[in-house]
Amino acid sequence: MNELKYDSSDLKSLGLKATIPRLRILDIFQKAASEGERHLTADQVFSMLRDEGEDVGLATVYRVLSQFEVAGILRRHHFESDSATYELGEPEHHDHLVCVQCGKVEEFVDVEIERRQQEIADRYGFTLEHHTLCLYGICKECREKNQQKSQQAQKPL
Repeated sequence: MNELKYDSSDLKSLGLKATIPRLRILDIFQKAASEGERHLTADQVFSMLRDEGEDVGLATVYRVLSQFEVAGILRRHHFESDSATYELGEPEHHDHLVCVQCGKVEEFVDVEIERRQQEIADRYGFTLEHHTLCLYGICKECREKNQQKSQQAQKPL
């Protein structure tokens, strides 16, 4: 997927002042995305800011995330948890696989799924404006850990 890069001029063009908290939070998302960690909670962002010595309150983090969501910089998801997860808004649509054990999120694009969704919308007379597809299951790593635990439990003492 193509990475979006935002800077202070982009914030200004979206009607947001380029404040230090906004720039730092934007930097955290861009850095995380470049390292393959695209989905972050407000608590994770807050923790990262604190680890970097930034004096930004949790309320400010939530406010900035909300502003970025409204501006289209971030997308918010609720992957069957109490915490919202945010990711940089991507120009390309994608769907998600979510592990119900560890919370790992994998992104994917499938042309056939997209085609079928459009066919279904057409069949029912809908014009699609937006959709989200999240598939929930257990990732390979968790299945392997579960299998190891099961095998250890079956060993005689």
